Amino acid sequence: MDESQFHREADATLARLAEALEAADGDALDVEHQGGILTIDLADGRQYVLNKHGPSRQLWLASPFSGASHYQFAAGARWVGTRGHGDLAHLLARELFPLLGAELDLG
Repeated sequence: MDESQFHREADATLARLAEALEAADGDALDVEHQGGILTIDLADGRQYVLNKHGPSRQLWLASPFSGASHYQFAAGARWVGTRGHGDLAHLLARELFPLLGAELDLG
């Protein structure tokens, strides 16, 4: 993947996730997407940060539940963990489900 494709795919993913989370959040989340960084503030003060990392062409996630993980773009327009964390969208949906009380379709 070249640099321009990485930025195109990463920006589209961050925007899609932000939109889906904002639509589903109620009062449990505060979602901000700006400058290649998606921040999800939880009502209890914990925070997710998902950002583009251009040099590695990865998305990097800091989760208050699963810790740090890195994701590479893979076939099927998915971001797959480099350390066995699985698919980014599924991880976020699984971790946020208990907070929202509803399933999220982030895929």
